[in-house]
Amino acid sequence: MTQFMAFMKKECMELLRTGKFLIITVLFILFGVMNPAIAKLTPWMMETISESLEGSGLTITEAKVDALTSWMQFYKNVPMALIVFLLMFSGILAMEYQKGTLINMITKGLSRWKVVAAKSVVLLLLWSYGYWMCYGITYVYNAYFWENGIAKDLGFAAFCVYMLGVWLISLLMFFSTLCSSGSAVAVGTGGVLFILYLFSIVPDWKEYLPTYLMGASGLLSGTGSTNDYATALVVTGILTVVQLGVAVVVFNRRNV
Repeated sequence: MTQFMAFMKKECMELLRTGKFLIITVLFILFGVMNPAIAKLTPWMMETISESLEGSGLTITEAKVDALTSWMQFYKNVPMALIVFLLMFSGILAMEYQKGTLINMITKGLSRWKVVAAKSVVLLLLWSYGYWMCYGITYVYNAYFWENGIAKDLGFAAFCVYMLGVWLISLLMFFSTLCSSGSAVAVGTGGVLFILYLFSIVPDWKEYLPTYLMGASGLLSGTGSTNDYATALVVTGILTVVQLGVAVVVFNRRNV
């Protein structure tokens, strides 16, 4: 446990030293503020567009804006934030391979599984910190400007998308133990995600795939029920554990 905590501390210091913690903080604060801001500015933008189209005979009706508008913006922005997050950390092990920094630690007795576990925990904590901070900022602004009660199953829908991020982090760690470059890790992770999106086209399969969780935003407007996402959540949790377990096995067998 002492080795594990020491390596965790090293990873946290690396986040601060490289400025990645600051970048993630700014990124998720920005997205958190953008969601209600865009919703609030929507009537003004629609009015501006309407005035410019008056000469052509086209008219745009007045846009109705409420907390639901802002939450829909939240679910549009979160995937972009998640992509940036994954790209930033696609080299989490590749840089260690290239610099050879793991060799000394492993030869001095550091267990390989602790390397994978520590890096995974740090990424999960950082994702949790950024995601729920973004959610909290949006929630507070929405409560101030409108009324969050209009959105149904708000917490459950947010948890579904959060779990999608957790699964992608475990997938990122799996490819990080398998590949020696950050670009290969990013391509591998993105490739699996793309393939699952293709599989989700099949109606009988989509409810069993992690990508189905992104559709939980529909719950806010009363589309579907929480039970519709139970299977996808269970599958996502199982895949996360399996992928991290396989990552440990692969890392134990490869040369660093």
